[in-house]
Amino acid sequence: MSERPVLYLIIPCFNEEEVLPLTAPAFSRELIRLAGEGKISGESRVFFVDDGSEDGTWDIICSLSKELANIRGIRESRNMGHQNALLAGLMEAKGLCDITITTDCDGQNELGAIERMVDAYSEGNEIVYGVRKDRKSDGFFKRHTAQIFYKLTILMGIDMIYNHADYRLVSSRVLDEFEDFREVNVFLRGMFPLVGFRSTTVEYEMGERAAGRTHYSPQKMLHFAIDGVTSFSIKPVRAFTITGFIVSLGSFIGIICTIIDYFTGGTVSGYASLMCIICFAAGIQLIGTGVIGEYIGKIYMEVKRRPRYIISDRTDNFSDRGRSLENRSGKKT
Repeated sequence: MSERPVLYLIIPCFNEEEVLPLTAPAFSRELIRLAGEGKISGESRVFFVDDGSEDGTWDIICSLSKELANIRGIRESRNMGHQNALLAGLMEAKGLCDITITTDCDGQNELGAIERMVDAYSEGNEIVYGVRKDRKSDGFFKRHTAQIFYKLTILMGIDMIYNHADYRLVSSRVLDEFEDFREVNVFLRGMFPLVGFRSTTVEYEMGERAAGRTHYSPQKMLHFAIDGVTSFSIKPVRAFTITGFIVSLGSFIGIICTIIDYFTGGTVSGYASLMCIICFAAGIQLIGTGVIGEYIGKIYMEVKRRPRYIISDRTDNFSDRGRSLENRSGKKT
């Protein structure tokens, strides 16, 4: 591709007042460097999305947008969650750029991978997935639970890239098609592979946070994993259907044995074994009901069609975004 692409670096933030002053200038310098080397356009921007922060994050973004010419920002009306914040940034940037790269604001994702993703796009790839080389920087719990999660999603038949989080390049062409995905339960790691188009992967190193601490608690990770599985696979429901059939078959065999014992004068074994069977069957039923409830809850949320994000504020320089890509090509916006 001969023409230098306009890149928007989409970065969601939630209560990141400690880390932003450290990482934002680094993101800005990286885009300036790539533009200087002719790999991206000088109109490329660092695009922060404040996910309803309760600290001084938004004030810092506004201040940075005045100090650094290539920084822009929007603010959601309330905390909508990480995935919806990413979605808001992607949809807001879609008409203003050729490519987007989503990353975290904590500085852990290797900056050098941005250049490799842009190079992969120049080779004709519409989606470039950032894949971690290893998980040495993770603690014991996070490392093993993450591996279980990725293996579980593959077992469930979900088309997802192993060890890929949300560090990815996506072209505006892909985003035009992605806009038709209207589900409220957003799980971007599983959604983008469904869009198709030519794609590849780029490996990157994971470092330490520049400052502060993560806001992703084990409880949030568990909810995220459940959302990921139940949004893209019905295998959990099928598994309990099969389990129910097996338990029913075992119960039927048990009934026949009981009838035979009755007519042959045999004695029925005691209370403990009977209670074990009852508790096991009841437990299976409750878990199965809970799984079905997860899917019904998702249907409930989808049917209501509530907004996935609401933008309440934009930085003062947001209107100074230049002409959109359609304007640059002479088309009416």
